[in-house]
Amino acid sequence: MLFTDRLEAGRRLGTRLTHLAGPDVVVLALPRGGVPVAAQVAAALGAPLDLCLVRKLGVPAQPELAMGAVGEDGVRVIDDTVVRETGVRPRELARVEERERRELDRRATRYRGGRPPVAVAGRTVVLVDDGVATGSTARAACRAVRARGAARTVLAVPVAPPDWTRRLAGEADELVSLATPPGFFAVGQFYDDFAQLDDEDVTAFLRRAPAAAEDREPVGVDEEVTVAAGAVRLAGRLTVPAGAPGIVVFAHGSGSGRHSPRNRFVAAGLHRAGLGTLLFDLLTEEEADDRANVFDTALLATRLTAAVARLRERPEAHGLAVGCFGASTGAAAALRTAAEPGTHLAAVVSRGGRPDLAGPALAAVTAPTLLVVGGADHAVLDLNRQAQSQLTCENRLTVVPGATHLFEEPGTLETVTELARDWFTTHMPANAAPPPPP
Repeated sequence: MLFTDRLEAGRRLGTRLTHLAGPDVVVLALPRGGVPVAAQVAAALGAPLDLCLVRKLGVPAQPELAMGAVGEDGVRVIDDTVVRETGVRPRELARVEERERRELDRRATRYRGGRPPVAVAGRTVVLVDDGVATGSTARAACRAVRARGAARTVLAVPVAPPDWTRRLAGEADELVSLATPPGFFAVGQFYDDFAQLDDEDVTAFLRRAPAAAEDREPVGVDEEVTVAAGAVRLAGRLTVPAGAPGIVVFAHGSGSGRHSPRNRFVAAGLHRAGLGTLLFDLLTEEEADDRANVFDTALLATRLTAAVARLRERPEAHGLAVGCFGASTGAAAALRTAAEPGTHLAAVVSRGGRPDLAGPALAAVTAPTLLVVGGADHAVLDLNRQAQSQLTCENRLTVVPGATHLFEEPGTLETVTELARDWFTTHMPANAAPPPPP
């Protein structure tokens, strides 16, 4: 055996690659097997660790034999020789590709947990796997990072076949392998411990790895708060990164509150963009037990308007723009609040919302408004179109293809997050709240 396990292989590979160390280097692992190897390489180079998600396209009758690979950003590599020699028909290839792309989307969501990929544009990217066999997956990975603008690509593995440089010529700027032994037929034959990894193993390595500089949250405010709305005290969490141009107040719907996993997912994406958020419960626990309160958008809007006013009194929010993100019935509350004189909201985003429940208030909304609806959420889509026709402010209706009401389909909530991020960052700096009167 050449290596005890992947960790040892990674340490040895990291030593070989120390000449690459520098501030513009990022290490990307090919999951799952390449992750522990890449973690050791990233540690040796003092570089951030992320993933390059690609999936092998296995021959239907011989899944371990690769007939190609697919990657993020639509990358597709097909080995025509393997396809021809194994007699794989176009319909079979299409089925395999569809299945592997679904798995690719699932892994992106599972592993990154909403965090966008580390930026590679203009940087040196070190692609790491536990070995190369046919080279299809490595080829797709190299093409994927080139498509993302990498300035230089290094493909590094502990072990590869003797002819691997011929197979992958021109795919990377540099090819590095610790060993190219004869008699190569599988990567696992060169490891004493080649145990399969699961998703939790991958996420554990990523959690332990240092974050890229652009992914580290600057020091700011992140604390539990109490929001006063008349005689009611509502629990919330205020997060304001240093230098934030604005704060987005979340209006939850359908009885959910500040712990809503979907809204927390979106909030995390806004934090990475440098925006602050306030997530709070619009209803007390007792009030939420009465379903009538969930659809009382006048009550929800009163609470939300009070929360915006109290937020502006806090020193962390002084001079910052304030926007609202509403989901379901919370979207109607956000639009009612935006229609109130003096609230001066910079922007509103509705996710799968019921803006129609805002009624006559729609015509009084002045804040730029983005309505995001799932393409498969037909009834709500129709209601959003009707509501949009009553808006006189700057507005847009964006349909996320294939998404249902809760945006549970792979990649759909990420799309919502990107849309919200872009809408708020575009409108907030130009629509900052006026300073409070003396």
